[in-house]
Amino acid sequence: MSRVTCGFTIRAGSARSRRGSPYRDAVWFEGFGDGVVDFYEGLEADNSKSYWYEHLEVYREHVRRPMEMLLAELEPEFAEFGTGKVFRPHRDVRFSRDKSPFKTHCAAVVEPGRGGGAHYVEVGTGGLLVAGGCFHTAADQLARFRTAVDDPVRGERLRSLLEGLAAGGWTITGETLRTRPRGTPADHPRLPLLRHRTLYAVHRWDPDDTLHERACVDRVRRAWSQLRELNRWCRDHIGVSER
Repeated sequence: MSRVTCGFTIRAGSARSRRGSPYRDAVWFEGFGDGVVDFYEGLEADNSKSYWYEHLEVYREHVRRPMEMLLAELEPEFAEFGTGKVFRPHRDVRFSRDKSPFKTHCAAVVEPGRGGGAHYVEVGTGGLLVAGGCFHTAADQLARFRTAVDDPVRGERLRSLLEGLAAGGWTITGETLRTRPRGTPADHPRLPLLRHRTLYAVHRWDPDDTLHERACVDRVRRAWSQLRELNRWCRDHIGVSER
């Protein structure tokens, strides 16, 4: 038996996996709720606690729960890259001039730890965004990244992976230096890559019917599969911070 609610189907008698992940119950993602874009458009116009709590059930049923269901399906397939989590909706405003309390998107990730290669998905007013790569680097991770890029074999492998993703419609981006790392020759064959402090690929789909259908999980699955080799490179040559 099963029961269907907004954006997902729950199969009766489901059990947690032996790893105990809260996202691994037996579930079926059926798309994000019809109210997901409207909810975030409203939040962008009125990012306040009063708006949030007036629309809390919309967030739970149309946004958060479907994202949990999507992650529940995909996490086992990408378990080699770590564990999954859905990010909290509250912003950390302690050191920000912008004191808006809530994020204007909902996101989830499968990763081994910060910077070690991540499969990321996000939904908001812009539709669906999928990304992968190295989003954060501590000092030891950045040193390993530059060592790997400097190496002819590993560096050229990364460049080949990024060129392939770019040819497939992915945007390659990340935080970069304005100049070059200290000690790097001006004619280094991979200087553009060495300038990166973070490096990841992004693909976005505008809001469409697929966002609200089961086909959405297939869209994310295909996109994450295209990111496997990039994230393996990040995992093997950058890894999580040892500090």
